[in-house]
Amino acid sequence: MDGGLEGVTMSGKASLEFTNDGAVARITLTAGKANIVDVAMMDALLEAFAGASEQPALHAIVLGSASPHFSFGASIEEHLPDRIAGTLARLGEVLRAIAAAPAPTIAAVTGLCLGGGLELVLACDLVVADETAQFALPEIKLAVFPPAGAALLPARIGAAHASEMILTGANWTAAQAHAAGLVTRLCAAGDAESTLRLWLESDFLPRSPIALHYAAMAARRPVIHALQHDLPELERMYLHDLMSNADPEEGIRAFLEKRAPVWHAATGAHA
Repeated sequence: MDGGLEGVTMSGKASLEFTNDGAVARITLTAGKANIVDVAMMDALLEAFAGASEQPALHAIVLGSASPHFSFGASIEEHLPDRIAGTLARLGEVLRAIAAAPAPTIAAVTGLCLGGGLELVLACDLVVADETAQFALPEIKLAVFPPAGAALLPARIGAAHASEMILTGANWTAAQAHAAGLVTRLCAAGDAESTLRLWLESDFLPRSPIALHYAAMAARRPVIHALQHDLPELERMYLHDLMSNADPEEGIRAFLEKRAPVWHAATGAHA
């Protein structure tokens, strides 16, 4: 980025740095190749977004990855019955922090962007992705569903496209995600950073930071509404209805044990 780095701060599994004389905050996932969105990473993201919010005259916040992959998704272990309530609560905090950010938020995506990683992207205002990016919400394959994805996807891409991702766990290419409206700007493989830099220079850095703040808050109304009204109900459905059945735990344990799941409905048993 032009303008150099200012005030680099490392925070566990995510880093925060300021570029362009402090006008741009860069929050980067730094948890290795997979960038698993576990509670430790979510704590780091909360710290990073809090730090970004303290910077005056911010024009944009970029959420990206130090790895060739944005994120393989959430921690499967933290979705077991004894841990899932805390995991969902923390993810909700992070998504609300993104939606309350004081400047436009841009997710920069390369490689795999799955599950909880995609939910982080859905809370951002805009998405730039290169042709290596792949997007999916594969939770249905574990006999669960993504509450945050189910709340935010319809607000971002409409009910029909959202239903395909949630009900089938379909893996979308960057081109498919762009056609559906999930990706704002699509570029060639390896060009995400240069595309992002040019976008910042043309459409964000020349603008009034005050105007950008209020424009972002106005444009986020559907996302904010989904987080305030839809997400709590979907979390209740997940924790109190879905998780009262045996199949979700079976799906998660089968994944962890690298075996085929045995669904209770197939044997005639019911939880």
